[in-house]
Amino acid sequence: MPRTTLISSALVLCFSPWLATAQTAYPSKPVKFIVPYAAGGLPDTVARIVAKQLGERMGQSVVVDNRPGGNGVVAYQTLLQSTPGDGHAFIVSDGSMLSITPQVNKAATYQSGKDILPVSLIARSPLFVVAHPKTGVNTFAEFLSLVKSKPDEFTYGSSGIGSTHHLTMEALKVALNLNLRHVPYRGSGQSTPALVGGQVDFSVAALPSVMGFIKSNQVRLLASNAPTRSPQAPEIPAIAETVPGFDFSVVVGVLAAAGTPQTAIDRISKEIAEVVKSPEVVKTFEGAVIEPVGAGPEAYGKVIARENDLMAKAGKAASLKSD
Repeated sequence: MPRTTLISSALVLCFSPWLATAQTAYPSKPVKFIVPYAAGGLPDTVARIVAKQLGERMGQSVVVDNRPGGNGVVAYQTLLQSTPGDGHAFIVSDGSMLSITPQVNKAATYQSGKDILPVSLIARSPLFVVAHPKTGVNTFAEFLSLVKSKPDEFTYGSSGIGSTHHLTMEALKVALNLNLRHVPYRGSGQSTPALVGGQVDFSVAALPSVMGFIKSNQVRLLASNAPTRSPQAPEIPAIAETVPGFDFSVVVGVLAAAGTPQTAIDRISKEIAEVVKSPEVVKTFEGAVIEPVGAGPEAYGKVIARENDLMAKAGKAASLKSD
């Protein structure tokens, strides 16, 4: 065989792995973010804010696909049907589909760390204990004093049984020996109007959903469920100032199905860490009372494990049952 032919053959062999990699550069098609809730909620808001800039950075569009139902079960089934093996489909959710849904839905047979893998912790956002003016309560200290003085006389609304809103209050009840009656609603779209209308005395809500009512003095802000005070409401104490270690703030992150290529997980995690630092995203998050994080798989995995343990205890206190 001529020498030139031998050299050419050797070069092809040497560079063929590089050529294969170049031909299958990730992402090779649009990326899908599956959100297990209807449009408008916190996970959906976070997914859409991040998707735009993430798509620009990666050179492929990032599409948000809302799949509500089963508190995350429908989203997980959609993920499995979306060729997760090629790393182009992910779930963007709060932690409840991992920490709460398995407690209340027998169809949620998936396990975090086994069937669902952490990719990136995008952001976190606090919820707030709020009061109707008829209670006469203006501060968290007054709330505690009133509720303790009249056990079982007051009610609180939540966005549903097993919601973070519900378990925040149940954990608070256990921690401080409070006696309040729970009135569950179907989402914040019902629970917030119920509080404003005086149908319940207290509630747990996201700040954007009650901000207008706070300004008109129809609702009073008492305390945050995050570990520290919110920059958007620095005068409002965190429950953790009374109950050390209390943290039921909502975390939103990207999750992948088992078998997703590590290269895809690493790329998405790396890019999101940069996206959440961009001035545009920081400003948009700030307006929605969302704190950017951008932590990687290992750090996010630890947050998930902690939340699963925390919610298991709160779920037990709330007597959650699977059906």
